Amino acid sequence: MRAVTECLILAAGKGSRIASVADGGPKPLVPICGVPLLEHVMTSAHEAGIERFVIVAGYRVDLIRRWLSYRSIAGASVTLIENPEYHKANGVSTLTAKAEFNQPFLLLMSDHIFEAKTARALMRQPLAEDEVILAVDSKVDRIFDIDDATKVRCEGNHVVEIGKDLSRYNALDTGMFLCSPALFSCLESAEKNEDCSLSDGMRMLAQQRKLRAFDIGGGHWQDVDSPQALEHVERIFDRDFCEKQAESLVHA
Repeated sequence: MRAVTECLILAAGKGSRIASVADGGPKPLVPICGVPLLEHVMTSAHEAGIERFVIVAGYRVDLIRRWLSYRSIAGASVTLIENPEYHKANGVSTLTAKAEFNQPFLLLMSDHIFEAKTARALMRQPLAEDEVILAVDSKVDRIFDIDDATKVRCEGNHVVEIGKDLSRYNALDTGMFLCSPALFSCLESAEKNEDCSLSDGMRMLAQQRKLRAFDIGGGHWQDVDSPQALEHVERIFDRDFCEKQAESLVHA
């Protein structure tokens, strides 16, 4: 399998739960140790081997466009796509980028931070042309805000159920996916009233035994969806990590 070098980042949502610290701006620009969430995501992905980013933005896309105009990653290109229907579920944002991908790609959330080594390991997994691989965390007892986490039930290396309201689960969705372009047709099939979530598409793939699980082991990650989660993540990802991320970016 050829190396995965392309990445789709979903950054369109309003982020109402974290609005009190966003000062009216979009959640992807909320800082951790002075560095925006989106910057953490991009620099970790670039360190893992990503050379081309496609970012789907919606709420306050003007601010994200302005930020991208003066920040860049050496050796990487960025395409910004606007989703005016950002109030819909994240599957719609994903479909907005359909025309950009004809090879396997990494799919990330702009509010989930992670270590580059975790993304690198995921990107090295063999992927069939009609599959998606979800990075999962089987250490469910260490998660912050379990109620808001997307739960996963795995059987061997296959995901058989996914959703926030699962009563039986043995892993958690980390927000990192290695995708074949077949994901887009699956999301289109899952649409109802021109709306769908990623989880809707993943459930369809799971039913077809085409959603595999990759356990991240001891890797750290965090969904930064509230002020409390923001405080938590600044404890588990030390300041050296934050400083390393900032050094990876250069002024355009």
